[in-house]
Amino acid sequence: MQTNAKPAYSWWSRQQRPYSIAEMVVDCVVHVLGLVVAVALGSVLLAYATTVTAPEAVPALSLYVGTLIAVLGVSLAYNMWPVSPIKRVLARFDQAAIFLFIAGTYTPFLAVIGGTTTGMVMTSFVWGASLVGVALKLIVPQRFGRLAIVLYLAIGWSGILVFQSLAQTLPASTMWLILAGGVVYSLGIVFHLWERLKFQNALWHVFVVTGASLHLWAVLDCMVIHRL
Repeated sequence: MQTNAKPAYSWWSRQQRPYSIAEMVVDCVVHVLGLVVAVALGSVLLAYATTVTAPEAVPALSLYVGTLIAVLGVSLAYNMWPVSPIKRVLARFDQAAIFLFIAGTYTPFLAVIGGTTTGMVMTSFVWGASLVGVALKLIVPQRFGRLAIVLYLAIGWSGILVFQSLAQTLPASTMWLILAGGVVYSLGIVFHLWERLKFQNALWHVFVVTGASLHLWAVLDCMVIHRL
């Protein structure tokens, strides 16, 4: 007997409206471009910081670049993988990697004020909250779907709490790049949630790659360009 029932929506796959081949191709291109930028600029950042401008910050910078490449790589694998048990596992890592990336992005900037009480408290908060998020996404990924988005944004914008300390230490251009990246990420959430829109996923990842690129340039700006 035939049925007109639609496939059930799940937290890890788009069975209700599968992406077209064109959507998948565009999404793949966006991810690859993001990875190229991350590897290229990340390599320049680490090379100059290690040998010229900020050798003391290399551990924090390496952590940051590692989480950037990891989040884009895992996202590419998850979004391109066909619906299968492997895709379900990749979904866990994809969502967990976002928390690590947020904490990793904060690390180079907080390292600049790392010797202060404010810096240490903020670093502990960001990494503590992010690790809680990682645990939730790895253990119970099917729960707290929308709440996770709120947590992503809350951790991401928590830097407002130390804005004055960062503004007194970082170059103005770096602060503007950080702010611009945060705004781009936040605007992208609209497309992340607008699931019926054609090319919705690719557009969301355009905002992610753009925001990540702005923050990567911000790190390069404060750790290399302003120290040459």
